[in-house]
Amino acid sequence: MTDTNPLLTRHTEALALFGDRVHTVRDDQWNAPTPCTDWTVRDLVSHLVSEQLWVPAMVRDGATVEEIGDAFDGDVLGSDPAAAWDRSADAAHAAFAEPDALDRVVRLSYADTTAAFYCSQMVADLTVHTWDLSHAIGADERLPDDLLRFTVREVTPYAADLAKTGLFAAPVEPPPGADVQTKLLCLMGRTP
Repeated sequence: MTDTNPLLTRHTEALALFGDRVHTVRDDQWNAPTPCTDWTVRDLVSHLVSEQLWVPAMVRDGATVEEIGDAFDGDVLGSDPAAAWDRSADAAHAAFAEPDALDRVVRLSYADTTAAFYCSQMVADLTVHTWDLSHAIGADERLPDDLLRFTVREVTPYAADLAKTGLFAAPVEPPPGADVQTKLLCLMGRTP
């Protein structure tokens, strides 16, 4: 499917990139550590599947965080993590791609915002976590330039606040002459 909206194009690319990595995870890698402290490969993929499951409920159905509650907590991968990813990614993409969906209001845990803003955050999260997963399973860690540029623009305004949430590591000083990917990863608290 070809998206005409640039944001949906980035979202489609980010979903496909992460999905490609999910489909290359070997059976013996699901318990491997990731750059995300305390998360195995399975935990990381479960986190992203869960995030995708929230999208239809919030964007299409207008549900609040309180209404969704713990519906997507726990094991959302089942016995076939790749299939769980595919289903959740397809559902998230379909919800964001509905007519006028990006103009809808979503009620995130910290504020009401547009679905476009929510989608932008999802693209950034998918992009950074693709690197995490790639690093953990020994896959190609190079991220596409379009997604890198998009994610840097998205994250830079609020990167300093991410560490304050306790969910993200503090930014790391990039080495002199660092490329865009290295700068992004350092901004997100990763040490490439």
